Amino acid sequence: MDGRTADVIVVGLGAFGSATACQLAKRGVKVIGIDQFAPPHDKGSSHGNTRITRLAAGEGEAYIPFIRRSHEIWNELEAETGKKLYHRTGGLILGARGGATSHHGKPDFVETTIANARRHGIEHEVLSASEISDRFPQFQTRGDETGYFEHDAGVLIPEACVETQIALAMALGASIRTNEKVVAIEKQGDGVVVRTAAGAYSAAKVIVTAGAWIPGMAEGNVGRNLRVRRQTLHWFETTRPSLYSPATCPVFIWMHGEGDQDYMYGFPMLDGVPGVKVATEQYETACSPDDFDRTVSADESRNMFENHVAGRLACVSSRPVHAAACLYTVSTDSGFIVDTYRDMENVKVVSACSGHGFKNSAGLGERMALWAIGQDDGSLQQFRAARFG
Repeated sequence: MDGRTADVIVVGLGAFGSATACQLAKRGVKVIGIDQFAPPHDKGSSHGNTRITRLAAGEGEAYIPFIRRSHEIWNELEAETGKKLYHRTGGLILGARGGATSHHGKPDFVETTIANARRHGIEHEVLSASEISDRFPQFQTRGDETGYFEHDAGVLIPEACVETQIALAMALGASIRTNEKVVAIEKQGDGVVVRTAAGAYSAAKVIVTAGAWIPGMAEGNVGRNLRVRRQTLHWFETTRPSLYSPATCPVFIWMHGEGDQDYMYGFPMLDGVPGVKVATEQYETACSPDDFDRTVSADESRNMFENHVAGRLACVSSRPVHAAACLYTVSTDSGFIVDTYRDMENVKVVSACSGHGFKNSAGLGERMALWAIGQDDGSLQQFRAARFG
């Protein structure tokens, strides 16, 4: 490669871009990856030390094949590189029995998750409130909860996943250009030119995986149906760390009200921070990825504790030991968008996001690589923005 021409250019090297570049390079494709920062970084969505992965996606059965394949790829990458990317801790999803448990825009999230697990043969258990409390004393249930426990759910390390896939892509011949912001993507004959402040790159196909910057780049149904939301992550002090060790505590998602924001999710303590990591999501206030507030205020941590943690997590105090902010790029229906970029058929934009993207990233990155080499199986058509009308 001359460093300026390739078969495929990947724009953005976060969760999906790093996966796509890696899978292309593994297939011997000449690939250039471009990022405006130096990934892994804390400017977008692929950071925060830990991410939940779970198979029986309550967001819809369409995601299950991508998550399953992602689990296989994480295992393959661990074997190839010796890096630890995935921790199998089990996962608990709980909500009021017979009550509304909306999450990521989908009603009856717990029951839908259970139904999907049954249909797809995913190993799981359905637990009563008393069974939850007996097995997991860190969760202080009210007595009316139903729990879904999935044995193969667990924790992904996002920075390690991104770094490992970029490093492997480079080892296999990919050209990785960091700290270069893309300023234009243009047709050129039968191919495409990608322009940055440092120069121009050309390829037959381009895949845009620029995360929170996609709404400012895309047009039409894609751009109109994406919004960027700032989210906060909080680590609270615990007086009993053993309750939240990976050996005793699963990842968890707890719907405790009727709305999408009446819930929290959290992790066992395996990221080196001396506190229990929990978070919720907000979908009301939009922001810009270039100037959003990356600091988390004391009021935000206090509200997180009082509205979600207090009375639910045992031996967790209100004292925050760490906090961070990240970005969600949320579509109108909280689903993925994979579509043509600005009417260029050989350029695809991937906004697989809305708060449930990372666990799909390795599998979807592979599907994007297969699209680029002419092996599209049609599985991406369901994510076209045409569904918005």
